[in-house]
Amino acid sequence: MDLTMALNSVSPRHLDVDQLARNPNLTEGQKIAEVSRHFEAILLRQFLGDATKPMMGGEEGGMSSTMRDIYQDMVVNTLAEQISSGGKFGLTSAFQRQLMPKNLVAPAAAKSVEGGLQTP
Repeated sequence: MDLTMALNSVSPRHLDVDQLARNPNLTEGQKIAEVSRHFEAILLRQFLGDATKPMMGGEEGGMSSTMRDIYQDMVVNTLAEQISSGGKFGLTSAFQRQLMPKNLVAPAAAKSVEGGLQTP
């Protein structure tokens, strides 16, 4: 049974970076936007990993250190993805401006204004 999905039927948010790069149905601007969001999520995971350690506490609560680490990883990943997907943190748009080739800047700026994002 072949479980591969057609690239044109999948949201860019569900593609890994390699699939994203090879997807002919996405524009370069869309690819850059999604890679920027992925990078923001990676940075958020780093920040949130340290920030959530005090939340997890010690041995009380009946969780082993392995269970606590797994739970913390799930919390951190979920928070990072939600914050990054919301688009309000601001790093994604900064990364996009840095990564966007000069010939794609004008269309990308117009599209981000249409989508409700503000570009300085």
